[in-house]
Amino acid sequence: MSLFKLAYEALMCNEINEKIRLTNELLNYHISNNNVNSKFTVKKILVPGRPIKPNLIDFKGSPKRDPSELGMIKNIHAICHIEFNAINLALDAIYRFQEMPIQFYIDWIKVATEETIHFSLLRKYLQTLGYDYGDFDSHNGLWQMTVDTDYDVLSRMALVPRVLEARGLDVTPSIKNKFKHSKFNEMVGILDIIFRDEIGHVKIGNYWYQNLCSERDIDPIKTFDSLIKKHIGSNLRGPFNTEARLLSNFSQTELDYLEHPELVNTN
Repeated sequence: MSLFKLAYEALMCNEINEKIRLTNELLNYHISNNNVNSKFTVKKILVPGRPIKPNLIDFKGSPKRDPSELGMIKNIHAICHIEFNAINLALDAIYRFQEMPIQFYIDWIKVATEETIHFSLLRKYLQTLGYDYGDFDSHNGLWQMTVDTDYDVLSRMALVPRVLEARGLDVTPSIKNKFKHSKFNEMVGILDIIFRDEIGHVKIGNYWYQNLCSERDIDPIKTFDSLIKKHIGSNLRGPFNTEARLLSNFSQTELDYLEHPELVNTN
């Protein structure tokens, strides 16, 4: 079976445990020039493999979480949903962009399998609380960005790891602090694992974004700015976790742009 077909089968699998098994099969896949050259039909995927639940609602209509005990559990569920989506995001990158160097696939297999660990940790914790993944409504914003950037690997690298995953680096410390001072303090250790790994995931996205900009001889900051305007429509909002972003190989120039995007010269 080709690498891309295996990634596609994992991506489109609806059953959670089987999706995780198929994703982890990619770890044992021997990637060579021969099997990377064995292409598999690429198509637009509006709905990836997912269980019937959770029920998906519009992001704008999703309720704000409250600080009650149930509100905290819903917050855990929301993070669990993010990590489930992240599995599909990584699998789609492997399946969709079939003209990349071998290292690209090695990197995104690492991301996909680590996301299965994150999801499983969160799901198991939910189950100890008497709940399960799918018990609460969730939004589909993460997958929508995947659909919106399926036309170009550079756009995908710019906006999924460097915006969506990097946002997780910004907000995790404050989320962790809320759990630390609650009865759900077991979440602190889980979030520490996710935070450590997500630095690596954003670092991978940064590497491939910079690599592609260099290959195409385009300015990375001006290009990023234009993609933000095209796909998001407004500047990214802080505060930004400068330390974590530097660890994930954002340059100081890029961090300056995030704080002052109006100073970018787009001529």
